[in-house]
Amino acid sequence: MIQETSILPVQSVYPIDNLLITAEILHEDPLIVRFGNVLSDEECQALIDAAAPRMKRSKLANKEISPIRTSSGIFFEANESPLIIEIEKRTSSLMHVPLSHAEGLQVLHYAPSQEFKAHYDFFGHNHPSSQNNRISTLIMYLNDVEEGGETTFPNLEISVKPVKGSALYFEYFYNDPKLNELTLHCGLPVIRGEKWVANQWMRKQQFR
Repeated sequence: MIQETSILPVQSVYPIDNLLITAEILHEDPLIVRFGNVLSDEECQALIDAAAPRMKRSKLANKEISPIRTSSGIFFEANESPLIIEIEKRTSSLMHVPLSHAEGLQVLHYAPSQEFKAHYDFFGHNHPSSQNNRISTLIMYLNDVEEGGETTFPNLEISVKPVKGSALYFEYFYNDPKLNELTLHCGLPVIRGEKWVANQWMRKQQFR
């Protein structure tokens, strides 16, 4: 049997940037963690304000618009602003992966009825990006959603409600592909209100 080791060292608290980020383990293999106190209310609002005027319809990994994914979004450039620099440094420390492996920080907006149906964050073997595949995800919730918008893992019966300033972490770098496939997840439709999230994806090798 292959011995698997997680990227993230499992702790109850992660002291980063003068913050005490709390952690709740939702699943061990694959590792899924809910973090608290990742972003302040001010940082959440600043990300929304910076992203809102620049949003475009989200696309799939193949660059196509699809009813599978109906949100709008933006990727920030690396070192675009002091806010982005600060948050990316924090996410790199929290995810235990060098910042040079990070994609640009993405902000997504979901209006009522918008969703992201079941998908994987890693790229399939035939996708060009699979040569330097994603290995972990951090979804940071920028607002409280009135109803709906949960992140769910249907194969694991896990559902996470968006809570402002909190984050959801999961990884899928395992040698056993069955563990990676358990990270199939959905962003359920927003029923009332709206949903704002910021995503940080890490790659296996240097990306920037």
